[in-house]
Amino acid sequence: FNGEKIMKIAEVREMSVADLRDRIALEKANLSSMKMNHAISPLEDTSKIRKARVDIARMMFVLAEKEKQN
Repeated sequence: FNGEKIMKIAEVREMSVADLRDRIALEKANLSSMKMNHAISPLEDTSKIRKARVDIARMMFVLAEKEKQN
């Protein structure tokens, strides 16, 4: 996954609960490293940080939906 592409909700909904959990953990780690790198030397494209946050929120929303169904 490259940080530039925002995931569509349909793509997220196709993922299993376990995949979502793994992906959320991975994306959170990427986001924190991105923030740290940005603090040291500013990113050229700061919108990547926002896109990563939005993707994480979208995945967490779908995960909560799926867990509520079960």
